[in-house]
Amino acid sequence: MGIEQGMITIVIGTNRHHAKSKWVGNWVKELLESHQVESQFLDLADLPEDITVSALYEKSGKNEQLNALSAKMLQSEKFFFIVPEYNGSFPGVLKVFIDALPYPNPLAGKKASLIGISSGMQGGGLALSHLTDILHYLGVQVLAQKTKLAFIEKNLKGETLGNDLYQQLLTEQVDAFLNF
Repeated sequence: MGIEQGMITIVIGTNRHHAKSKWVGNWVKELLESHQVESQFLDLADLPEDITVSALYEKSGKNEQLNALSAKMLQSEKFFFIVPEYNGSFPGVLKVFIDALPYPNPLAGKKASLIGISSGMQGGGLALSHLTDILHYLGVQVLAQKTKLAFIEKNLKGETLGNDLYQQLLTEQVDAFLNF
């Protein structure tokens, strides 16, 4: 059904447990499944707690927990980044994870789609802009269409997205990404 896709990795861009980013990731996964597209989660909550001392710089490649997560990035050609806004940008743990990926750059030539979420009115727009700059620097092609889910708490009904416009925007973004 449609264009042949390889594995798509859905990156939950925070290590906060019980994050709303996971719910958004689940909605994206459901939309991908409706197109018979295989996907997997990479949840930054699964990062080693001591990543900055056990897996960076001279210890690169020596932390098995990080290596398992990095392998998910290496085996995928496309990524959905679910990016919450923290203090006007994206979570620092996402930058640490990107910095901890194997050297040289394993992301060059791959493709990404970004979804921002926030409690405020901008839907993570600044966070998406900052992450786009970094991904471009790494040679990742980023889909121009970015969904920004503002006031996320007000648009939830339990763990379900209760906003028809947001559902439409996510559906359109998934469709565009599958053709990207």
